[in-house]
Amino acid sequence: MITDSETRRVRSGTPRPFELGVFTFVDRTPDPLTGELLSEEQRMRNLLEEIELADGVGLDVFGVGEHHRKEYVVSSPAVVLAAAAVRTRRIRLTSAVTVLGSDDPIRVFQAFATVDLLSGGRAEIMAGRGSFIESFPLFGFELRDYDTLFSEKLELLLRLRDGERVRWTGRYRPPIVDLPVYPRPVQEQLPVWIAVGGTPESAARAGSLGLPMALAIIGGMAEHFVPFVELYRDSALRSGRDLGELRVSINAHGHVAGSVREAVDEAFPYHATIMNAIGRERGWPPLTKAQFAASAELPGALFLGDPAAVIEKILYQHELFGHDRCMLQLTIGSMPHDRVLRAIELLGTEVAPVVRAEIARRTARP
Repeated sequence: MITDSETRRVRSGTPRPFELGVFTFVDRTPDPLTGELLSEEQRMRNLLEEIELADGVGLDVFGVGEHHRKEYVVSSPAVVLAAAAVRTRRIRLTSAVTVLGSDDPIRVFQAFATVDLLSGGRAEIMAGRGSFIESFPLFGFELRDYDTLFSEKLELLLRLRDGERVRWTGRYRPPIVDLPVYPRPVQEQLPVWIAVGGTPESAARAGSLGLPMALAIIGGMAEHFVPFVELYRDSALRSGRDLGELRVSINAHGHVAGSVREAVDEAFPYHATIMNAIGRERGWPPLTKAQFAASAELPGALFLGDPAAVIEKILYQHELFGHDRCMLQLTIGSMPHDRVLRAIELLGTEVAPVVRAEIARRTARP
């Protein structure tokens, strides 16, 4: 277990500016209040407008998820991020996540190197095993190989970013015999984050490799996830990694509005519709509005409220985790586009400046 002095060293090394961003699965479901279902074309136009606004109001990162289900529009995040790259100026562009176990690491690297070239060095990859399984049979992989596929393909992806010529032998693809892989990105190394849900092994893997970790917290109490961050840092320490180089992102659901009550009232019908649909597949009980509202309280997982409430929760969690990035999923279900845009604007103009200044003040303390 990392000692108090080591934890302080993680938090008091060279301070990084705190980053605030947005991610989306690009949901497309019937509006539970009106029954309206946007066309896929319109949903994609809305998505690009969301990314442009996030860039314009000064948010740091925008993530787009990969899914192969009818509820979600995007199956290839890199294609969307390439479109966003030429319409934005400074925001970092990442997958959220790339389901690496059912993809080809060479094509993943090439796609995101292309995004990096188009964006002038703003691309990232968030690699995960995936919480849905549709892509595995779709691309001819066996679910029994779920974890070993990810491990092997992650190793190859990291080899690809380290140099343009690759020698590789693995179990799940033909050997690569000293072949070059192009294009190369603008960045010397494409950032590869490991997405972690509820699996301790994933946190340990990220730490042992010295890779940044994106920890998803979508339910329960935030403090219950502190052991994942401790395990991540413990694993890095045991592997001889520089703790000061580690990065942690907390990724969560949220909505920003004029008040806590307004945020809960606006978000609940959409959030409940999609989460209950998934819950029926996985045996979860239906989500009640009382449970949803309780998660908006300070110890809870959801970021729901006015800018002041969201600021308070980010700062509260920073005391728990010492993280340097927070990403909020604002488009749960079919949340109306105008409300999403308003939430992005509030996040960028009212939440981000206060959070950055306060965390900079805290991390500058002796």
